[in-house]
Amino acid sequence: MPLLNQVNLVVRDPDASRAFFALLGIELGQAYEWPPGSGAYHSSVSFSGPLTLEFDNPAMLRLYASGADQVRGPIIGFAFPTADEVDAAFARLTAANHPARQAPYVAFWGARYAIVEDPDGHTVGLMGPIDRTRGYIPSGPPS
Repeated sequence: MPLLNQVNLVVRDPDASRAFFALLGIELGQAYEWPPGSGAYHSSVSFSGPLTLEFDNPAMLRLYASGADQVRGPIIGFAFPTADEVDAAFARLTAANHPARQAPYVAFWGARYAIVEDPDGHTVGLMGPIDRTRGYIPSGPPS
């Protein structure tokens, strides 16, 4: 199987994207123009650890995102070491006027989970550690 090794986000304003991801605690490398004078900019950040590529249909999305009708494209997921850090990141991002698509809650798989949008409308998931003892069978969208 090929190794998924990157996700490229096309952004309108590199500085706004850098600020958004800095609120998540992710420091992007300095954006650089290449070729010089072209107006084409690139920056990146490398991560270590496990990466999963997950596929959900719209019915599944509605079970974990009350704002499912507003979710566009893929959900770029970030794991946080604690549930409190999910709440803090969500608070920082929404205080900076980034749209909330799901307020933090304990999702059916047992993790604290929230969804926000970046400046370009990319959907970003925030997830704490999974505790299977807190899992449940959902009866509908989260409230």
